Amino acid sequence: MEKMESIRNAPDVRIDAAWIAARLEDPLVRIVEIDVSAAAYSGGHIPGGVLWNAYADLRHPGYRPIDTAQMQDLLCRSGISVETTVVVYGYAAHLGYWLLKSLGHERVRLLDGSREQWRAAGYDWSTAVPIPQRSQYPLSDQRLFCLSEDDVQLALGRPGPLLLDTRSNAEYVGERFWPSGAPQPAGRAGHIPGAVHLPIELLRTSEGHFRSIDEMRQVLAERDFTPEAEIVTYCTIGNRAAQAWFALHQLLGYHRVKVYYGSWAEWGMTADTPIET
Repeated sequence: MEKMESIRNAPDVRIDAAWIAARLEDPLVRIVEIDVSAAAYSGGHIPGGVLWNAYADLRHPGYRPIDTAQMQDLLCRSGISVETTVVVYGYAAHLGYWLLKSLGHERVRLLDGSREQWRAAGYDWSTAVPIPQRSQYPLSDQRLFCLSEDDVQLALGRPGPLLLDTRSNAEYVGERFWPSGAPQPAGRAGHIPGAVHLPIELLRTSEGHFRSIDEMRQVLAERDFTPEAEIVTYCTIGNRAAQAWFALHQLLGYHRVKVYYGSWAEWGMTADTPIET
């Protein structure tokens, strides 16, 4: 597996299937699959892995992110304590990685790329749904790498954070609300005023891995972004924004990067938020 070429020389938090397989029986390791539905998980998952549904578990029915008490409950019923090493994988793995780091959880590892790496490495799926022993987790309201809708509203119209819209062009210009193009009569399409368009495909390959450090630096240099810049990423539900955060913060050494967690699922569903198309 390619090693991280970080300008900060930080340890690589990306792991492979063999790393996970060697720790399946470790009580201080919790595996979490993160997706937008239970379909893939129900068909088979890494043994011992629990599911976090990006909509049902991480958001309210109106698409706003869950609050601190609900997040704490999710961690506790997943059997995660401060001492637990959490391994995230699946469609929205980067969202889980960013969220845990934003909550201040130190021990997080990421299976970067397709969940099919597990089968490709010769390991079997499991269909057994674990019920972890409930843990204790003293979670505070502090969010290290996260902005709320109110924070973004306050930032509009003044010098400050650069907003990065990591969605597709169709979403950015207002042709689509959801990436799939599914209709959403209650929402408005477009982008946050002043946001710079940086589709995640400029940082990720078609195989789902990050591009080389030099390629990503070139993309950012073309947009005059420097490591000292204050940057806020967003997308639809936070996963592509979290991928961009991972690339900038973890791989390229941009220290002042945050994610607008509510992203377009919240902004476009709110009646009075300003929108450009």
